[in-house]
Amino acid sequence: MITGYDLVRSVLADPRFSSRKELLNVVDFEIPPAPPGEFLLMDEPQHGRYRKPLVGKFTARRMRLLTERIEQITKDCLDAMEETGPAVDLVTAFAKPIPTIIICELLGVPYEDRASFQEQIDKFMNGETGDEELQGISLILLAAGFDTTANMLALGAFALLQNPEQLAALRADPALVDQAVEELLRYLSVAKSFMRTALEDVEVGGQTIEAGTTVVLSYNTANRDPERYADPHALDLGRDSGGHLAFGHGIHLCLGAQLARVEMRVAFSALLGRFPTLRLAVPAEKVALRPETADIYGVKSLPVTWDV
Repeated sequence: MITGYDLVRSVLADPRFSSRKELLNVVDFEIPPAPPGEFLLMDEPQHGRYRKPLVGKFTARRMRLLTERIEQITKDCLDAMEETGPAVDLVTAFAKPIPTIIICELLGVPYEDRASFQEQIDKFMNGETGDEELQGISLILLAAGFDTTANMLALGAFALLQNPEQLAALRADPALVDQAVEELLRYLSVAKSFMRTALEDVEVGGQTIEAGTTVVLSYNTANRDPERYADPHALDLGRDSGGHLAFGHGIHLCLGAQLARVEMRVAFSALLGRFPTLRLAVPAEKVALRPETADIYGVKSLPVTWDV
């Protein structure tokens, strides 16, 4: 396992470490190569063949153009919360619907209700799309555009509610939201780790990683490296969190990073603006977290309430 910020970042940018699925040396049986389209588990040139045509769809400029639509989707969710409230599960009422609707619209997947969305996912998972490459690409985009952002919204709200001074600072200065989003990404690191396999003997931090060895890159510890960030275990919306590894680094830098940022900026701003007295409806220790074995860190549910 590689945990330090500088070392994790260097490995992510080093072509001597492979992302290829079939090279992962983590089980006692042979792993097949990634199916067509699942470029996250491929190296160049196969990785670029799938990723490059998608890059133009997720530029910062295009994501800014989506802001108005994201604002409307967020408003609809908050309207429904207000009608249902004052006690709701923020995961099902807010954190999941916003990124789900947005990624479905970007991919052209109908989203009439949650059952419809799950049915679409099941079709992708079961290979019923009729196009294996499209299936693989869609799976990655659905996972990246839905699961990670949904958990960032829920876990981010939980973190803010547990840090009243930071929450108060954000409420007092809405312009702080961009910096707050970056700090929440660093502080939470919901995608905890990724793996790479050495293609040759490589020295990392004074240690030789032998060819064929799989290393685990710990994003959450790298983003809390005290040599990179002072007082790293504190949530500090005033700090410069630039360079965090929440979206990875190198050729596999998260394709949807700019989309996630826009969604978080809009959603947190609207949530805190609409419900200035928002608070946990249960003690913090009663909030159920996803199991440690989950690839994505998050909460199962987040009961909240507010003053009417």
